[in-house]
Amino acid sequence: MHFRAIEVSPVSPYLGAEIAGIDLREKLNDAQIEELHEAFNAYQVIFFRDQRLDFDSLKSLGKCFGELSVHPIAITPEGHPEVTILHADSNSNVIVGERWHTDVSCSAEPPLGSILYLHTLPPLGGDTLFASQYVAYDELSDRMKAHIDGLTAFHDGGPSYRAMNRARGIPEAGKVYPSANHPVVRTHPVTKRKALYVNAEFTKSINELPDEESEAILKYLILHSTRAEFQIRFHWKPHSVAFWDNRCLQHLAVWDYYPHTRSGFRVTIAGDKPY
Repeated sequence: MHFRAIEVSPVSPYLGAEIAGIDLREKLNDAQIEELHEAFNAYQVIFFRDQRLDFDSLKSLGKCFGELSVHPIAITPEGHPEVTILHADSNSNVIVGERWHTDVSCSAEPPLGSILYLHTLPPLGGDTLFASQYVAYDELSDRMKAHIDGLTAFHDGGPSYRAMNRARGIPEAGKVYPSANHPVVRTHPVTKRKALYVNAEFTKSINELPDEESEAILKYLILHSTRAEFQIRFHWKPHSVAFWDNRCLQHLAVWDYYPHTRSGFRVTIAGDKPY
């Protein structure tokens, strides 16, 4: 794969690439946008360094890939409902993303991807882990693939989002959160590759199996999906950006930096119904 408008440096055999030779504060030209799409689809998660972004520039980047969506429990800045503030410091008793998950997989049309910009980092720690669900599916045995192909699973955002709001001291009365059924194995709409599509945060059961079988197989798939050899670990520096594909990745934010501050904001790009 040849790139001319951007510089692309893969970071592992299976996933991830750092992108250079581009300023995300500027309006991107057609060649840059096309090659960013290519790199995103090829590497599943792409990273940028030394990008001093504001809300508008991050939103502009996101809109190069689709319509922006609003997170079900987002803390948003005034006038920017599509932007989610992510902040943790010595007063925090919970952070977003401590468990392996795919963003808002409980939605009927889960996000295509998420773009996170961090401007303030702790002196050590605060990394984000990513796990390729393409590789997770590929490494299943042929018998397991045959067993789970065609099955669907129930994803529910209620338990996780209510727990998060309780920890934040946000009232819960009358709030309804999304839930949906999705294939256990989904096909990426662009690459056409198969990816495992269950996660510890939102997936509650496999619909077509008895309860005991559902629990056992789901437990196995969730543990399998984040094996170390499917992962990369991104070490943040101030003014870094990560853009990940929710259709074929899981991720986890490591909270190992308390009481230090880790702060930034993100946008989420609307997706479509998994198939």
